[in-house]
Amino acid sequence: MPLEAIEPRRLYRRIADQLRLLIDQGEFPVGSRLPAERELATQLGVSRPTVREALIALEVEGRLRIRVGSGIYVIEPLPAAVVSNSASIEGPFEILRARAFVESAIAEEAARHAKAEDIARLDVVLAEVAGEGFLMHDRRFHTAIAETLGNGVLVRCVGELFDLRINPYFERLERHTLAATAWRTAHEEHVAIRDAIAERAPARAREAMREHLKRSHQRFARDFGEEPSAEDLFDNMGEVKATA
Repeated sequence: MPLEAIEPRRLYRRIADQLRLLIDQGEFPVGSRLPAERELATQLGVSRPTVREALIALEVEGRLRIRVGSGIYVIEPLPAAVVSNSASIEGPFEILRARAFVESAIAEEAARHAKAEDIARLDVVLAEVAGEGFLMHDRRFHTAIAETLGNGVLVRCVGELFDLRINPYFERLERHTLAATAWRTAHEEHVAIRDAIAERAPARAREAMREHLKRSHQRFARDFGEEPSAEDLFDNMGEVKATA
């Protein structure tokens, strides 16, 4: 029998597996409420973003229901044939961490090399902002920054990282978390990044991009009824390595 490659399990998937097993064993019966996110994180010895990713994964699978302002409840599982295979999907916070590393460095370099036509291109994108079409606007803005460096690989990398958010996890998070006016706040953060690049301030551009993605993380975390700590996104890098 030929050997098959073993795919390492991301940390949030291992947490989801553990919670699913407890549900199947009756530790958390149908209709019961799971412990609070903070309590789960403490018991499991992981960060709260990792717990959020695991809970969202189980909600996508149809094992949990997140009720804003009430809690997280175990529900009757869907038939196996109905459950989508989401084991290989990157978690939303994992994606945001990766983007923070890559795009902060790109913004810093863009501030060193941007020409007048690069700033004009950013201004065109910023002028097109609209509520319902903000997702595509968001993508155009981030790839436009990468275009400033004249490196097609970086442009493709930023675009592909952004496109990873088009998955059931992000869709479920957006349904729970994002207010109709959230795009306005994100747009203001885009303007701050643009201004730092235009003013040739590399350190400020890097920090503006990092802050933008950190705040994106916080916006996506609000459905669990607790404000995430400012350290959640960047101060648990050991877990980033574990999920790679």
